[in-house]
Amino acid sequence: MNLLTLFAIGRERQPDKVAIEFKDTRGPLASLELTFSELHREVGRWAAAFVRMGVKKGDRVGLYLCNRPEFVIAYLATLEVGAIMVPINLRYRRRELSHILNDAEPVLLVIEDEHWPVLDEIVGIEIGPDLTVLSVDRSETWLEEADGKEWTSASRPLTRGEETALIMYTSGTTGASKGAVLTHNHVLATVTGLLSAWAWQAEDVLLLPLPLFHTHGLVVGLHCALAMGATVRLRTGFDATETVNTLSNGGATLFFAVPTIYTRLVDFLAKMEEAPSFASMRLFCSGSAPLPAEIHSEFERLTGKRILERYGMTETGMNFSNPYAGPRVAGTVGTPLPGVFARIVDRKGQDLPAGEEGELLLRGSNVFDEYWRAPQKTAESFVQDDLGNRWFLTGDLARMDPLTGYVTLLGRQHELIISGGLNIYPREVEEMLTTFPGIEEAAVVGEPDTEWGEAPVAYLVCSCEIDEVDLERYCRGQLASYKLPRQLHFVAALPRNAMGKVQKHLLPRGGV
Repeated sequence: MNLLTLFAIGRERQPDKVAIEFKDTRGPLASLELTFSELHREVGRWAAAFVRMGVKKGDRVGLYLCNRPEFVIAYLATLEVGAIMVPINLRYRRRELSHILNDAEPVLLVIEDEHWPVLDEIVGIEIGPDLTVLSVDRSETWLEEADGKEWTSASRPLTRGEETALIMYTSGTTGASKGAVLTHNHVLATVTGLLSAWAWQAEDVLLLPLPLFHTHGLVVGLHCALAMGATVRLRTGFDATETVNTLSNGGATLFFAVPTIYTRLVDFLAKMEEAPSFASMRLFCSGSAPLPAEIHSEFERLTGKRILERYGMTETGMNFSNPYAGPRVAGTVGTPLPGVFARIVDRKGQDLPAGEEGELLLRGSNVFDEYWRAPQKTAESFVQDDLGNRWFLTGDLARMDPLTGYVTLLGRQHELIISGGLNIYPREVEEMLTTFPGIEEAAVVGEPDTEWGEAPVAYLVCSCEIDEVDLERYCRGQLASYKLPRQLHFVAALPRNAMGKVQKHLLPRGGV
């Protein structure tokens, strides 16, 4: 089986049902609805056009697009011709684009008109002149040339499950971004696991503001909906008013978002005179970054709905989830999904008993096998146990509750602060700081200290002026003295990537 086989099952359930309902929350693009049969027909047109342009099985096709129906169509057309899709973060500019295009070497890049300027800077200069670049805003021009060439399932080259479907580039916080090679089987394992774990139904309607160039929006959101034959209400981004109106008017049953969005949603709901009813909603899901416990509890207070947190990575698909039917514990990512195996180990790679803190290792049918054209990085990212099993080193620090088996993430291993030989987990300090009135966001990092080796330093986003003496007194009553920030920096905003993760390496170390 491959992904197209799975999607066909969903499509054939109700071909005349709406597959994609699109609205541009920014404004310029026209709203649009596509049924499953209409989507399938458009995919065939695009696939025929791709073949006419010389795209062959195994070629790479880059997508540098915002959330819009053409992203979905271009992606499915890429799979139809047996090619490999390379989604590109829309925030990337010259340097990042040049790296990915030179590394993945796509034969075709699909963009929007507004992105021509950045492409003009590098095509033929920093990347080869043979790259074909198409704009979806001019699609009728190049689609007309392929019209009349009927595309059927017989036109599709044979694609096996072990063949590559996607190359998804990581955020690259510790160097140039790396391409995680994901086969059809890897993605199928994640999708089929989530369909069961979250009780997906064909009647579901997913409101999706997350970018499709990221695994949360693409695999967890779009893939699951296509596989089940559910409807996706696709948005170019998050708009609080539009989101609340949709959710309170029975316009969705599922909502997938990141903690930044839930924080903004809580702020918006708290200012409403009358709390809206989200009666049609059966699942609010959060991932891609830790959800602060106070946002979890405040959202439940305002809506009566409890958010489900889960954990996954670009390289590993989805691996942990709080239960759909069962207690959802704030600050945890739940237990391993079916088919996922996890270990928590010390610095020597030895297994730790439940309750102790160490690095999280993963294996399973959804875990990738390699980084694209990076054998050394691939080798450094895996270890083998005595039975020959290959485990991926996530770089995440975690602890498993000995009673429930629920896993709590403590932060990235490279972000662990060791001060005077004692471990300090930034997330613990950050969550404490944001309970102080007026502190909206906090990021804690370790900075060199001549006496202690490292010392915690906090960067704070505040909604009002903070009395530092009061804050220090409050902190001393909450945490051990060695965990307390030695310096406080007040900033207007924390640097974040497209999925809301704080980019700590971009903080102005040593002062602001």
